[in-house]
Amino acid sequence: MVSPLGKAVEFLRDFGLFDVILPFLLVFTITFAVLEKTRILGTVKIQGSEETIPNKNLNSMVSFVVALLVVATANIVRAINESLPNIVLLLVASISFLILIGVFVKDEMDFTKEHKIWNRAFIIIMFIGVILIFLNAIYINIAGEEASVLEYALNWVIENWSGTVFGAIVILVVVVVAMLFITSTKSGNKKKDGE
Repeated sequence: MVSPLGKAVEFLRDFGLFDVILPFLLVFTITFAVLEKTRILGTVKIQGSEETIPNKNLNSMVSFVVALLVVATANIVRAINESLPNIVLLLVASISFLILIGVFVKDEMDFTKEHKIWNRAFIIIMFIGVILIFLNAIYINIAGEEASVLEYALNWVIENWSGTVFGAIVILVVVVVAMLFITSTKSGNKKKDGE
């Protein structure tokens, strides 16, 4: 038996709340905030003052057009609708992890200052998680079959793991990581010598 709230959610889904209205509001808000912060489209002087404010008319119009274009593209709306719940799940998992760490600590702990390496590792893991979530939400059509970019990439790796291209990519990644490691330790030694 479906509850009244379940019926309300179904009605809102049929009405287009999740496919049109919410993605429109999300894209409009983010675009408007970025344009207001960066002031790319110019500023307007306040009368009787030297202070300038962002050009709200242009910012709102550009945000409106961008949001409408996003809503008109079904693939982008699908990617937004599939990726955002997974990102929230990733956020809940990270907050749960921090709560569990807090259980075993006596005093207040500043994770960013006291555990810089773990903090950076945590940020990198979350960044990779967000990229994988979006790659899994973006679909492409290859030879009449629809698959996510992540699924396509994993299938390519599985099929070509012993090929020359894959071997070259692995060697290139190892060389880049080694170069980054070597250059970062040298700059650290120079700082120590200068102190």
